[in-house]
Amino acid sequence: MAFIVNSLLLILGAALFFGTSSSVGRFVDLFNALSNSQIVGAIASPMLSMLFAVALLASGQSSTITGTLAGQIIMEGFIHLKMPLWAQRLLTRLMSVTPVLIFAIYYHGNEAKIENLLTFSQVFLSIALPFAVIPLVLYTSDKKIMGEFANRAWVKWTAWFISGVLIILNLYLIAQTLGFVK
Repeated sequence: MAFIVNSLLLILGAALFFGTSSSVGRFVDLFNALSNSQIVGAIASPMLSMLFAVALLASGQSSTITGTLAGQIIMEGFIHLKMPLWAQRLLTRLMSVTPVLIFAIYYHGNEAKIENLLTFSQVFLSIALPFAVIPLVLYTSDKKIMGEFANRAWVKWTAWFISGVLIILNLYLIAQTLGFVK
């Protein structure tokens, strides 16, 4: 679901703003631009802005739910933490929401700093991605571990190729965000 919503948001942005002279660099700019008929044409409306906001919220909720369920599985299976299901989910949610609330309160009223925080959180995820993807491809391709369910050769090479492309793009994103590349 999150993949579909994120893809649609990217496609919407590319279709609406490619070739225009308007600068849409922040989420609030995009939200306002979707109501501006000079930028997006006849389809501009407050409803379009609201649909964008709801789609973004749905995408975020989908990711949050995935993180909560993953945290629950880690607590149960790896840490063997025994507590009620509602308490596990509450603990996992609080672990992810508390830092966000602290920064939101600290930077209250400063949208640019909050958006920078969002950007740097994505850069951090880019740094962490290879540490998840490389072992995943290694372990799912190992016949000793996976047995008959191990990746076939073409799946393994495709996975390594895609992983390499993602890692290179993420390194470029990190360099660009830190100002090493324009």
